[in-house]
Amino acid sequence: MKRSSFTRTIRSLLAAGVAAGMLAGCSTLGYYSQAAQGQFELLTDAKPIDDWLADPNTNPKLRHRLEVARQIRTYAVKEMALPDNKSYKNYAALHRPFVLWNVVATPELSLKPLEWCFPIAGCVNYRGYYNKDAAEDYAKQLRAQGDDVEVGGVPAYSTLGWFSDPLVSTFINYPDGELARLIFHELAHQIVYVPGDSQFNESFASTVEQAGVERWLAAFGNPAMREAYAKYSERKKDFLALLLKYRQELDETYKSSIPDEAKRQAKAALFARLKDDYQGLKASWGGYAGYDRFFASPLSNAHLASIATYNDFVPAFRTLLAREQGFPAFYRAVKRIAALDRDERHRVLKKLGAADLPALPALQRTIDASR
Repeated sequence: MKRSSFTRTIRSLLAAGVAAGMLAGCSTLGYYSQAAQGQFELLTDAKPIDDWLADPNTNPKLRHRLEVARQIRTYAVKEMALPDNKSYKNYAALHRPFVLWNVVATPELSLKPLEWCFPIAGCVNYRGYYNKDAAEDYAKQLRAQGDDVEVGGVPAYSTLGWFSDPLVSTFINYPDGELARLIFHELAHQIVYVPGDSQFNESFASTVEQAGVERWLAAFGNPAMREAYAKYSERKKDFLALLLKYRQELDETYKSSIPDEAKRQAKAALFARLKDDYQGLKASWGGYAGYDRFFASPLSNAHLASIATYNDFVPAFRTLLAREQGFPAFYRAVKRIAALDRDERHRVLKKLGAADLPALPALQRTIDASR
């Protein structure tokens, strides 16, 4: 290997270590090593979309999906003022269903998630692994300590502009509207990101995705695409409402003064009811099974811990977007709010949210990945 290539490789690996911390903070060398290696392999596996399109051996279906993704990416830059960089201009074909797996954990009788902290990204309530077995091993350690734990697959994530995030086989076959939603959401994280404030970050990105998809479908969608996305959004809204209902009941139970054993019994009963109510909801959808994966492992607090995070401030951001009348001005206003301290930032957003503009809900990625 030439010295220049070797140097670039070393720099990439070091930078990947930083990205690992952005995915989920950690103090152990082993964790950083697997995360750095996973990020580096993802980057090196990706090659330009043009190369895939020029290759006569590229599957016709993949060729079409890459062309759609490229059109969405162009729209994001020209019409939504999202970053015009190299993100989503490469494609990586992975031999696994998810790009990584997040471990989320809570105490046995609490919905407050554990946090892992990193100087750049701040504190986050998940820890990411590129290997499912490694994620499950760490989950076992947490369960042995008495915590509730969920291991959820993640189809995509943002490195916040540190790297050229690629299109990945884990989400490239999403329906057009959902593919646009994901690309808009992840690019939005490159515009504004406040370390340690997931409510702010995810609500902002969710607002960008929703507004972007609405406009993109109006410009490029056909009736079938719009109907498919409307059904997807309606099911998502119903599922979120169901989870929020049980999250609130669990929270009230844990905050009550009843003995811990009574809380454990109530917890088990609530999760049993949640599963039953989901079956009723699924029947109302005509048997649509897209969220079955959520129930693939025994339910725990960790399944519900972060449900509200992606939607808390969406009404506030939608109000702000309508007030600013365009994405560039909206981003500038969001950056001004981001510069405030956390308490003031949330106070401003709560005041904006009082306008109560309608908003489509957005769920945690592990839920969206339940297909």
